[in-house]
Amino acid sequence: MKFASLAIVKKLQNAGFAAYWAGGSVRDMLLAKQQKKKWQPKDFDIATSATPDQIETILPKTYPVGRQFGVLRVHQQGHEFEVATFRSDSGYSDGRHPDAVLFTNPQEDAKRRDFTINGLFYDPVKKHLYDYVGGQEDLLLGLIRFIGRADERIKEDKLRMLRAVRFKNALGFQYHPHTYNAIKKYAGDITVVSKERIFDEMTKILTGPSAASAFGNLEDLGLLAIVFPELEKCKGVAQPKEYHLEGDVWQHTLKSLNNFPSHPSSTLAWSILLHDVGKPDTFKTAERIRFDGHVTKSAEIAEKILKRLKAPTKFIRDVSWLIRHHMMLDNVLTMSKERRKHWLGNPLFADLLLLLRADSLGTIPQGLSLYKKVLAIYKKEKPRRMPKIKKLVDGDNLMQIFNLAEGRNVGRLLDALHEAQLDGKVKTKKQALIYLQKLYQQQNKKSP
Repeated sequence: MKFASLAIVKKLQNAGFAAYWAGGSVRDMLLAKQQKKKWQPKDFDIATSATPDQIETILPKTYPVGRQFGVLRVHQQGHEFEVATFRSDSGYSDGRHPDAVLFTNPQEDAKRRDFTINGLFYDPVKKHLYDYVGGQEDLLLGLIRFIGRADERIKEDKLRMLRAVRFKNALGFQYHPHTYNAIKKYAGDITVVSKERIFDEMTKILTGPSAASAFGNLEDLGLLAIVFPELEKCKGVAQPKEYHLEGDVWQHTLKSLNNFPSHPSSTLAWSILLHDVGKPDTFKTAERIRFDGHVTKSAEIAEKILKRLKAPTKFIRDVSWLIRHHMMLDNVLTMSKERRKHWLGNPLFADLLLLLRADSLGTIPQGLSLYKKVLAIYKKEKPRRMPKIKKLVDGDNLMQIFNLAEGRNVGRLLDALHEAQLDGKVKTKKQALIYLQKLYQQQNKKSP
């Protein structure tokens, strides 16, 4: 990838234009050098003085994905790169896109970017760094600082508040005071950002380094209460001391997040975040503090949150499944081997085990006994292929019988039927329809 990006830079420079690596790749290159680590670039963005028309003439394999903003996608040696013309922006009335774009020079282009550490350019041919915004100094100091006026950068794109949290925690940096104060001031404006962009950014935060610290920052900055009011409710919700000496439900959630595996799947990350989100609504005292039914409630709330953030339907179903089953793994120890095959062969089972581990390590006292026992069984008995189970009713049947629209209600009914078949409660289509009818009626009674 590095050599392919260098080839693009050389082609543009040979045609008489300025062309540099820009943004994250330059930041990470300097950080690696500063920390005496190996530089492992994930991607390269290229900035140039060539206009889109000129880029298309010089580089044959281009795709105009953001041409109106001077951005093209370029294919080179099997890799894809973003090549953008130096520009300055005029006004952001929609809080995301510039109202007008003026092609300009690297100095002006740097000034329109978000953080100083992302405003650096590097010429890989001449091996020269261009720093017009003080990014090199902030890299040395370990500071997240907006370029120019913090409030102006936030007004241009409110998502930059979440990006500041992500970069600060991913890099182990601190906020510049102007950054911190501006985010606290404008936290309420995060609501104008599209739900899809928030979901994408939150997923990057959750699957990146220091997720627990990042969510502590979101709470402190006032963003948690706006993006995740359901998680805000977890603060101050007491737990039984017999099992949870670490503190309230929010503290347990943060401690669980702190026990992520390296590079968790997004499904696992979201399930750990939301696995106990139903506890505030199920809190009661009966001999001790109890949260009866909190697993089901947590799954329901998680579905609502992810639906609100417009997450993909299958993703929502998978997260819900993990949360609904995260306290049922002790059953694996006693169930028949035939039924266990269906559990162990489920593609989500590996993440379910990791959710159990994070949940267990998120408590004081910690107890990994169940996790280790189930893990040993999983390693020994995991089938190479998911065992097949006869499909008695499909989604189309359900939608027709109960007059349901396609969505998670259909998925939940099919999941419940699958569990009933594994338990041997349902063996024929007639039994399946009777079972689903009763379950559907029970669900409707619970609905307000």
